Parts: sequence; C-alpha cells; structure tokens
Amino acid sequence: MILRFINIVVIGALVLAASYVYRIKYESTVQAERLAKLRSELRHERDLIATLRAKWGELDNPARVEALSKRFLELKPIAPTQFDPLDRLPERPADDARAANDDPIGNMIGNLEPPEGITGSILAPPSDAAPPPLETTPPPPPDSPSSAAPEMTPDAAPGEDEALSPADEDANR
Repeated sequence: MILRFINIVVIGALVLAASYVYRIKYESTVQAERLAKLRSELRHERDLIATLRAKWGELDNPARVEALSKRFLELKPIAPTQFDPLDRLPERPADDARAANDDPIGNMIGNLEPPEGITGSILAPPSDAAPPPLETTPPPPPDSPSSAAPEMTPDAAPGEDEALSPADEDANR
C-alpha cells in the first residue's frame, strides 16, 4: 500500500514536472517569436533611416541648392565694393552714455545715415514707398492709469468690441 502511494506521488510529480517544462518551452517559444519580430522591425527601421539619409544627402547637395537658388531667386552676386571699411563704423558710446541708455546699439542703428547706393543683393524698394516712421515714445509705466485701458489702434473704430484671449475670458468669469 505504501509502495502504491509512493508510485502515485512520483507519477504526480512527473506530470507536474512535465507540465512545468512544457510551460517553460512554450514561454521561450513566444519570447523567441517576439525577439524575431523585434529584430525584423529594427531592420526595417534601419532601412528607412538609411533611405531618409540618402534622400537628405540628395536634397542637401550644394549643387542642387545652387541650381534652385539660380532658378527661383533673383539674387545678384556680391561686389567687393558693397562692403564698408571699418573706419566708417560709428564710434562706441562712452561708458556713462551706456549706463544711461537701455539700448545703445539700437540708438546707434537709429542714428545711422542711409547708404548712398543699394547694398546687398536684394532689389531696392520703389522710391515712392517711404519706410514707416519708428516709434520713439516709451510705453507708460505699468502702475499708471493709462496702462489699464486698452490702446486704440488707428484701424479700430471707437465702440468696437475687442476679442478677448482665452486667458482673459477665464479671468473675467
């Protein structure tokens, strides 16, 4: 009787061991298939990257870019006389002028004389078109009552409703 019980236990253990080995084999087969699929996808992505790099090299070819620029842009070659010598640069402002001024470079640019002729390779604007005047008045301080009211633009008529941004709409609720 004990011998039969031991045989039944051993047979049960063999069945459990066989099912465990089968489960491990099945999981390893699934992992191997997944690995093969990932390797295939990786190879496909590398092929796509190689194709895109080849296409980028073709599009970035300097000869192609030069041909397109000659075909579609109306540029003229730069002449050596278009560059100003260094002695024509404006003088650097004094240190105290820099401290008193918020934007010394902007003021230097604003005070430059217009060039005598056309410089660069861009076509000159028609002589009847005047450039818009630069606004030189500083904005009002943030704590002044005029800064709370919206500014009127020349194209906005008085009494027109102004559109509010989503943040302003949320603030008004």
